Amino acid sequence: MTQRLKKHYVERIVPKLTEYFHYKNIHEVPKLEKIVINRGIGDASQNSKILETSLKELAFIAGQKGVITRSKKSIAGFKIRQEMPVGVSVTLRGERMYGFLDRLIHLALPRVRDFQGINPKSFDKNGNYSLGLEEQLMFPEIEYDKIDQIRGMDICIVTTAKNAEEGLSLLKEFGLPFKSL
Repeated sequence: MTQRLKKHYVERIVPKLTEYFHYKNIHEVPKLEKIVINRGIGDASQNSKILETSLKELAFIAGQKGVITRSKKSIAGFKIRQEMPVGVSVTLRGERMYGFLDRLIHLALPRVRDFQGINPKSFDKNGNYSLGLEEQLMFPEIEYDKIDQIRGMDICIVTTAKNAEEGLSLLKEFGLPFKSL
């Protein structure tokens, strides 16, 4: 089954961006490459239960099992040794990516208290967008009674855009609610 946003991209977004940026080839039009959801867990080195619950939560949210990220080197000040678990990450591509973005735009972000929109300045020079969320409760898959602690996550939307302006135009067309500055 084709995701709603993918169909919207092919039918409406590609012609709009082609006309706006005067692309000569359809392959020049920026598109979504992947979405990476990352959660750093500093306490996981002392408590393995936190790591397991974070993996389960990200699997519920993303619809795909995550991987454990491990430290590359020892840092005595943070009480971290080499190869200790320090976070959890999920990379979404294809249909799951479009499904997650649809849920993020239409279900999760509107549930944030006092939501004014997301910051349009969080683009890098290559047109990729990074977004930090303070809690996991905004996703309807997470039940309030089953979480042990409120934890945030970082979401990075990787595009094939050449600059921040193209990336902003692409994500605006998808319907991400940006603040007006």
